Amino acid sequence: MLDLAFWAPVMAGGLVAGGSSGLLSVYIVGMRIPFLGVCVAHAALAGAVFGALAGIEGPMLLLPALAGAVVTALPLGLADPRTIHMDANVIMGLLFSVTMGLAFVGFGLFGVLGRSDNDVRSLLWGSLTYCRWRDVGLMLAAAAALGLFVLAFGKEMRAILFSRTDAQAAGIRATAVWTGFLILTAVLMTVNFQTVGGLMIYSLITNPAAAAFQLVRGTGRAIGLAVIFGAVSGLGGFLLSAVTDLPSGAVIVLLSALLVAFSACARRMLK
Repeated sequence: MLDLAFWAPVMAGGLVAGGSSGLLSVYIVGMRIPFLGVCVAHAALAGAVFGALAGIEGPMLLLPALAGAVVTALPLGLADPRTIHMDANVIMGLLFSVTMGLAFVGFGLFGVLGRSDNDVRSLLWGSLTYCRWRDVGLMLAAAAALGLFVLAFGKEMRAILFSRTDAQAAGIRATAVWTGFLILTAVLMTVNFQTVGGLMIYSLITNPAAAAFQLVRGTGRAIGLAVIFGAVSGLGGFLLSAVTDLPSGAVIVLLSALLVAFSACARRMLK
């Protein structure tokens, strides 16, 4: 018999994580910065690793993970590509290499110090099974913050989506808006780690938008469809993993990839 008290927050977590990642994916794909997911994921992982080495355990590891992600998002947002003569993806590559190095040095220190790294490794792979209402609340808060930000700065975000340089030339506070967006991205991704895992969140912030852009044009319609695709991936992936007894994070990612393939086929058939 299905235990609704146990599974209700799990299913709600899949819906919220998938839908919020779908919203985020429209801007990530539209700005052509999918590498941002990998960069932020490793920054959060590095924060969690050193938090665990400092003695932090269990759910509280979210705090150092958030700190690592936000600290990495800040220089990425504040850096002006025109001044430092580097493309945003190059900056992300540099930050990724540093945070990845720190994360794996930290993993090595677990063995040296004789400590368990089980809590941190759970962030790598993720599992919806351990999602509780407290976690759903955090996901909802992060999703609501991103949604309100997009509503408040929709015009500015569309301008930055087209060209950050042109947006600045038009008098838009592009750096402030861009930095705020990156901080919210870091927060949203970090609180969603337990759903799909740090190594696979990259896929969930690209695939829903990639599928949506196959079928519609325009940011507004793409956002609506990407949120639906993300939610379907989150909840559907969990249900499939429960039936097949496979890792929920991996199934969620594969389902989101299938939606991209189906959308591409549907686009060709509708031409």
